[in-house]
Amino acid sequence: MAVKMIRVLVAVVLALSACQVFAQQTAEEQAVWKMEHKYWADVKAADLVSYRALWHPNFLGWPGSSAIPARKAHITDWIAAFTSKGTHLSRYTLKPAASQSTGDLVVTDYWMTADWVDKSGTKKRERDRITHTWIRVGSGWQIISGMSCPVPAAGK
Repeated sequence: MAVKMIRVLVAVVLALSACQVFAQQTAEEQAVWKMEHKYWADVKAADLVSYRALWHPNFLGWPGSSAIPARKAHITDWIAAFTSKGTHLSRYTLKPAASQSTGDLVVTDYWMTADWVDKSGTKKRERDRITHTWIRVGSGWQIISGMSCPVPAAGK
């Protein structure tokens, strides 16, 4: 019983800490976090048109799925690699780590957990660390750079 109470107390403290951090976000950071959620909703829906619209024409980044840096022309390659095999994103969660606004740029860092399901119903879970740099474009935001990599196994 005491162990359970300690776990609950730790969870409450962590939740309150997260609330305090996110309460201090700028309006720009809050807007960009909404765009991060739109990004993953587009992936889940396999809406490549909407997904591509999130990316700035001058994007350069290094997706974890690529051996080399990628430009906007190849930004949907990783989604196509999944969907061409009949695999789709069934569920995802984002766990923000940090964000920072500087002028017309906002950088986001977060952990993403994704459940991919193939056509036979087999589920594969992936966990990645993601960094995106968003640039203000008119009244909206687009990704101008980013990088992702798998979360290392425990102890590595």
